[in-house]
Order: sequence, then structure tokens, then C-alpha cells
Amino acid sequence: MAKKTLLLIHTGGTISMAQDQTGAVLPGKQNPLMAQTGNLNDFAHFIVESPFTLPSPHITPDHMLQLKNIIEKHYLAEDIHGIVITHGTDTLEETAYFLDLTLRLSIPVVVTGAMRSSNEIGSDGLYNLISAVRVATCDEAYGKGVLVVLNDEIHTAVNVTKTHASNVSTFQSPQYGPIGIVTKGGVLFHHTPKPDLKYTVTELNRNVAIIKAYAGMDSRLLEVLADLDYDGVIIEALGQGNLPPDTVSGLKNLIDKKIPVVLVSRCFNGIAQDVYGYEGGGRHLKELGVIFSNGLNGQKARIKLIIGLSQSNDPEYIASIFS
Repeated sequence: MAKKTLLLIHTGGTISMAQDQTGAVLPGKQNPLMAQTGNLNDFAHFIVESPFTLPSPHITPDHMLQLKNIIEKHYLAEDIHGIVITHGTDTLEETAYFLDLTLRLSIPVVVTGAMRSSNEIGSDGLYNLISAVRVATCDEAYGKGVLVVLNDEIHTAVNVTKTHASNVSTFQSPQYGPIGIVTKGGVLFHHTPKPDLKYTVTELNRNVAIIKAYAGMDSRLLEVLADLDYDGVIIEALGQGNLPPDTVSGLKNLIDKKIPVVLVSRCFNGIAQDVYGYEGGGRHLKELGVIFSNGLNGQKARIKLIIGLSQSNDPEYIASIFS
């Protein structure tokens, strides 16, 4: 069988770094993965791009849009069968979800990274990259949206999240689990994800903040956000989607100023719902015009709200994309 052609995009992150003599993990003059690409030639032919080499905390939505544009340029100009992106793990899930919402491709798009740098004992970078390449060349990966592959597991961009600060098995999909696994014998899928709507994005110029609810929270942070240059707010609420009563006046102020407020749960599992009818409860907040996110975590709800606001400021439209 003829080898497939993959677009391999390196963006930086721990997978591209090395540990120095002091124990600090830093980018070097050359991405070590560039020298290891030859180890992948048994799996596919590669077109390699390295548009930037950044730690993932330096990644912005503008970088995500740049990646989308690079992918689309190659897809239109060349006969590629899949895409693999190496990325730092801190914001990997956000980049993967952004691409999942904005790319209209049926070919596999796989994002991977590493928790240990290239010269640490037990480095997982090259192994994860090989696993990602194997998934990207797998016929069964077509039409499944953007996938995240690390530690022998295949996750969807919408469900996966980083759950541990340093463990190599950090990426998990709470409630749902992975949709497949990578084994020595092959790539096995046991679930098919439900596709999400796709959005056309040419520029990103909206600012969205995330704040986390806590016991005794009042409206002061919300009042400040209303006076700053923010176009939307994500709140990681308590439980099923509840807030302390002293936040209500701040929420009303934001909504009166046409600044959408989207609610997620700060809980690791479960979704925010309009259940409780007391002041600050989910039912009360829904009646005020707060939008419930239907299961996204805070960072992904933020990405979706940024994209949504690039389409329209209409409150009904913004509510509809989270329904």
C-alpha cells in the first residue's frame, strides 16, 4: 500500500524542549523533533511546517487562526491525507477545539504533545508523535473531527482536558472517556463522536474573560469587567450552575450592557443546568439572561464565545450556539 502524505506542523511546547543542567525546561535553538522526523518515514511522507516555536502559555487565539490558515493553504494546494500538530500541553485542548470548530475537513487532524522534555528519562514526545501519525494515517480516523492523541489514547477535541499538572496520562475526557486506543497491533476506535457546527472565521478581535465562582463572591469583579474592554464573560459557577446572591447585580449590569455571560460548572464532571430557583440559582440566572454552556469547560466555552462573537453580537445567536 502506498504511503500517505501528512502535513506535520510543529508549534513548540515541552515536546520541542530540552532540560538544561539546572533542571529548567527551555526551548533550544533547534526543535529536537525536527531531527527525529526521519524516524517517521516508515509511516508516511511528510510536509513539515514550523510557523512558530512557543511554550503553550504563549499561544493566543491569533496563533490558532494562523494554524487554521496554514492547514487550509496546504489542503487546497497539495494532496495531503492527514494533519499532525505538535503543541504544548497547557493550551493544547483550546487549540484543538478552535480547529475543531473552524476547519471543514474530513481528513484526520491530530494534535499531540508531551509531558516530559526530549532529553528527560522517559520522554514521551517521540512516542506520542508516532502514535499521532499512526492515527492520522488510519482510514477510520476520517470524518471524526480534530482528535487529541497522547499516552496511547484517542480523544475528541470537545471532550478532552488536561487533568494533571505533570503526569503523562494527564489528558482525559471526563464522563465520556477516549473514543479509541493506539496499540502495537493497530488503531482501534470504539466510539464515533457527534459532529459540531463549523464556523467561518477570518479574524479574531473579541476579548472574553473567565472568572471562577467561590463562596461569598460578590459583584465587584463583575462590575470591573463591565467597565473594561471585554466583549463576553465566562463564569465557572458552583455545582450545577449556581452563584452567590451578591453576584446578581453585577450579572444584571453585564447583561444590560449587552455583554454575554456564559455559565459552566467548576466541577470536574457534570454540566451546568437551570435547576435551582433561589436567588443566584441556575433557574434564576437563566431567567436573567445568563447562557448555559451545555457541558463545555471554561476554557473551551471561552474559545466558542470568541468565535461566536466574531459571527454576531446578537444575544439569541450567542445563546443558540451553546444550546
